[in-house]
Amino acid sequence: MKRKCFISCKTEDFDYKKILLGDLDIDLIDKSLHDAIDSNDENYIMQKIREDYLSDSTVTIHLIGEFSNDNLGWEEQKYIKRELQASLYHGFYNTMNGILGIVLPNMYDKIFRGSVSCSKCGQVHSYIDLNASTTISEFSYNYYIPNGKCAYPEEDRFCILVKWDDFVVSPEKYIEEAYSKREDPVSNKVKVRP
Repeated sequence: MKRKCFISCKTEDFDYKKILLGDLDIDLIDKSLHDAIDSNDENYIMQKIREDYLSDSTVTIHLIGEFSNDNLGWEEQKYIKRELQASLYHGFYNTMNGILGIVLPNMYDKIFRGSVSCSKCGQVHSYIDLNASTTISEFSYNYYIPNGKCAYPEEDRFCILVKWDDFVVSPEKYIEEAYSKREDPVSNKVKVRP
């Protein structure tokens, strides 16, 4: 079964969005938040985004490129931050979306940093560098939900992360993984505004 997906991305990454919209067999909602919602009430803004942009979707695809990080500031990132916040919100008339982060090729080396030996448990863990310089907190927090352990196994992560090159080979696989997280116990630990 195909899942309806909403794409959250920066204008600089629009070429990748065009590939998603045209070249891959994915059920996408092509609505993007480009104009400000006329309100200072953050809860109202989230409600309008959910109603007007996300209501038909069950998975939000977040394209992670070099312009989608917290270090660029709130004003620069307010649209993608709000899209992800609205996607993570679970309320009476709204279920949260699964979140699929697709790392674009220009970010591979900045995010996928190899492996490291753990001084706590002695095992080798993959080192995935998600922080304010690589993505926004709405994604990084919900990928690395605090767990008190030395590593973050799949059951302790809500967001799904994949390289662009892997995604385009098998998009439905990763979309389904993100969709499934909505019912996973870790979904109860999601933070909308970290």
